[in-house]
Amino acid sequence: MARRGTDTVSALAAAGLVTAAQVEEAGRLATERSQTVLEVLVDLGWVDRATVMRTAAEAAGLEYVELTDFIVDMAAVSAVPAEFARRAGILPLAREDDEILVAVALRQAGDIELKDDLSRLTGARVRFAVANRADIETRINQVYRAEGELHDITSDLEADDDADDLGNLTEVTDEAPVVRFVNLLISQAITDRASDIHIEPTERDLRVRYRIDGVLHDAHRSPKNIQNGVISRLKIMADMNIAERRVPQDGRMSVTHQNRRVDLRIATLPTVWGEKVVARILDTSHTQLGLGDLGFSNENFDRFEASYSKPYGMILATGPTGSGKSTTLYATLNILNRPDVNVITVEDPVEYRLAGINQVQTNAKAGLTFASALRSILRADPDIVLIGEIRDHETAQIAVEAALTGHLVLSTLHTNDAPSAVSRLIEMGIEPFLVGSALDAVLAQRLCRSLCERCKEAYVPDQAELERIGFDWDHDAGLPTVYRAAGCGSCSYTGYHGRMALHEVMTVSEEVSRLAVARASTDEIARVARDQGMVTLKADGWDKVRQGRTSIEEILRVVA
Repeated sequence: MARRGTDTVSALAAAGLVTAAQVEEAGRLATERSQTVLEVLVDLGWVDRATVMRTAAEAAGLEYVELTDFIVDMAAVSAVPAEFARRAGILPLAREDDEILVAVALRQAGDIELKDDLSRLTGARVRFAVANRADIETRINQVYRAEGELHDITSDLEADDDADDLGNLTEVTDEAPVVRFVNLLISQAITDRASDIHIEPTERDLRVRYRIDGVLHDAHRSPKNIQNGVISRLKIMADMNIAERRVPQDGRMSVTHQNRRVDLRIATLPTVWGEKVVARILDTSHTQLGLGDLGFSNENFDRFEASYSKPYGMILATGPTGSGKSTTLYATLNILNRPDVNVITVEDPVEYRLAGINQVQTNAKAGLTFASALRSILRADPDIVLIGEIRDHETAQIAVEAALTGHLVLSTLHTNDAPSAVSRLIEMGIEPFLVGSALDAVLAQRLCRSLCERCKEAYVPDQAELERIGFDWDHDAGLPTVYRAAGCGSCSYTGYHGRMALHEVMTVSEEVSRLAVARASTDEIARVARDQGMVTLKADGWDKVRQGRTSIEEILRVVA
């Protein structure tokens, strides 16, 4: 052990994480305090415990995993009984095919007997990864409590023969097991940084999946006969009609997680096996983001800033659902929201509550549509108007007229790129000359996953491959060095951690405006916009690949 500690100190010094003077001072104090040099270095704050653990593992040629943000695979957890895991002080992390990854303390990494016991128990090859012992104990308590609770609750629900009885549906959803089951699924999703929870009935069971960093992951499977109770509980929490299973419904609910309020937007969809429920987790911390936090390149930011700094005109954010359009527009409103301006929004639904801004929720049943709300808003003396989405001719017409009469209008539109927004508005019945006059800028956006900084691998790609995908590089400087996903404990072995935005900002110049009036094709508008300096989504993605922030594969996944 003493030898291992010496090796770790040497590795820390070799990596430049501590200086020779610090090591010498720590050695002197270690003798006085009857501690190891490593303990003194940590106590003095010269190096943190996680760095020591990682360096010690690497010095011994072992894999290291940081458990703080690790998304534990519940399929791996269920393969190892809780009693064994607690007694051995190990935590199953992930299972793929015939191999299982297990977190162990540094001193256990060479324990062949433990590895053999786990292999016999799970029927799989065992791979050890070193982790902090305290972190292992904490996560054991978390995941096995969650797994145990889910198992117990599922058993309680499974024993209920009245779950399919419509007359008892309200009574079923008020029972504690259902409440605990739903609360646990939501809590686990928030902890795992999920943006959406998918509860999906299948022919034989109820599948739960979480969307994390834009990708769906299996979280849990439960018996089929608990389906109605779970779905009805969610519908009651979201103030929906539990007796209506034939048509889609929308609702909203709030939960408290770790002393903070989290809103969820709930949508149901009838399928052949029952109602599917999708819960969008609305993290209010996103509304506090600045535009500088959203991954704008300097050129794109300057273009976008020039447009929203004007006192009037229309700015559109385009892209598919879940591409971060709302987050970008809210971040823009945070900049524009000053005491001397009146900001009013009309949304369906109001996803985030913003202080100091008048937010209007549409209500189709009461006749409050985007168009009717907009007419009322314009009589309320606004300076800035945000429209959740332009869906029809009437809304588009009023928005354009508002932009032409001295208002700054922000809205979203579903198009694949920025130039398509011009053609889309004309197709919606807006006069081309009005589009050219009112529209000031269009921002197209996508979200891509960011490479994990701890494990990303540098490599030089093949020239033929780069030419095939249209990757631009300086040929005089030779082939570029880029990065790809590898996978480690910090990123749950996905190779990615978090997301960033790709942007395409088209300023509607006089030339683009003339093309709109002439009903020019989208391709022609795009060509002129590129000639005037517009950076396409894919080009912005390639820039981020060159910066080492994401991978070629990820850009090809999110940008056509």
